Amino acid sequence: MSTVYIISAPSGSGKSTLVNELRKIVPNLDFSISYTTRPPRGSEQNGREYYFVPRSKFDEMLQRDEFLEHADVFGNCYGTARKFLADAERSNHDLVLDIDVQGASQIKKKLPQAVSIFILPPDRKTLEWRLHSRGLDANDVIERRLVTASREIENYDKYDYILVNDRLEESVEALKAIVLAERMRRSGAPLSARDSQILELAERYRLDRVRERVRPILESFRDGSSGTAIGS
Repeated sequence: MSTVYIISAPSGSGKSTLVNELRKIVPNLDFSISYTTRPPRGSEQNGREYYFVPRSKFDEMLQRDEFLEHADVFGNCYGTARKFLADAERSNHDLVLDIDVQGASQIKKKLPQAVSIFILPPDRKTLEWRLHSRGLDANDVIERRLVTASREIENYDKYDYILVNDRLEESVEALKAIVLAERMRRSGAPLSARDSQILELAERYRLDRVRERVRPILESFRDGSSGTAIGS
């Protein structure tokens, strides 16, 4: 049975970079490329970042129940095809799903054993800087993304692990440890000293271990009109 890893994060949190690095260093790990109705941005290529399809094609797939999850984000549709899980199981590989909070909720209902990981930016100011610096969106779109991020991070406590992406190298090692630790637990094999170290590192990112670290991040995401801190 394949282990499914759900990885979610507000747009601009560095999720795609972390997932790409994870795939380079962890073997037997497949990646589900989502389908979307939005056009490519920047250097994106069909079949690499997404499968870019017209709305009519997406609706046909939806009617045939070909998606594990799907969502409408800013007027564009996104979906994870069931075939990727079937392919991973045939290959005896695990599967990474790079999906948003809406999709994660759907997946957990269908696959409650899935491992969920939420990636947070260090604070709102850093996220805003990242969104501007990547140069993909107009200012009004960035503002919408920040508002959406404020809503998304309210769901952090629905995830098994929380990873604050402030230093890329450390974040990659943490994500690797989480994946390997879950494999060890499910294999039931005896643990080496190195295995125990990996398990210990992964445990540091368990939801109940990081709540205090997350609190100031939540407080940095304030509603622009009221100034009320999220989670207060």
